[in-house]
Amino acid sequence: MIRAVLTDIEGTTSSISFVKEVLFPYAAKEMLSFLQKNWANDNVAKQITAISAESGTNVGTPEQANDILQRWITADKKATALKALQGMIWKAGYEDGSYRAHMYPDVAHQLATWREQGLILYVYSSGSIAAQKLFFRYSEAGDLTPLFSDYFDTTFGGKREEESYRRIAHNIGFPEDEILFLSDIKEELDAAKSAGMQTTLLDRQHSPSSSTARPSPHAPHPSVNSFSDIKLHSV
Repeated sequence: MIRAVLTDIEGTTSSISFVKEVLFPYAAKEMLSFLQKNWANDNVAKQITAISAESGTNVGTPEQANDILQRWITADKKATALKALQGMIWKAGYEDGSYRAHMYPDVAHQLATWREQGLILYVYSSGSIAAQKLFFRYSEAGDLTPLFSDYFDTTFGGKREEESYRRIAHNIGFPEDEILFLSDIKEELDAAKSAGMQTTLLDRQHSPSSSTARPSPHAPHPSVNSFSDIKLHSV
């Protein structure tokens, strides 16, 4: 029996293009100015220390930090410190109305339905927890944060690592097989399944072949095209 749903964001609840074409360029453009203005901020200083450790460079100026971060952004590096700084920058953009987070039209209704049915909802994304909360608070569908009980990021481990899902299940407090993980990335689903979770692949790029999430004989994960196609009793 499924008691909790754990969902990815990019490509699952929301389009990849919004993150790639709106959020990432905005953070890249604002990064140096943000660092210069907030260099003495304790939260920023903590991330700079982490950048120094990960890069093997003693980062001493905003310009030096920006050079490293711009390279990481170009390489799409999943560095926790980068994600944290991006989240701080995105917060200003959300709050001043520069953009709203894209949300597929099936997502908000289905999340609310599951919540009404008693399921507990969680998010697991490579973006920082702060960025995840902003994403759902300032979504095109309105503030969806009341629907979620908790959020997980790469501080719990990489999304393609089996042990990450075990840690998350332990934190949630349910057995792994009572948690359904949703993602558009097969390798993430493989890791979750190896940890014992139920899984479903969100394939947003193709026309639906069935209204029920069932794996093909050659596919390890049930595949659907929208949240409304997920039938929990068949997962």
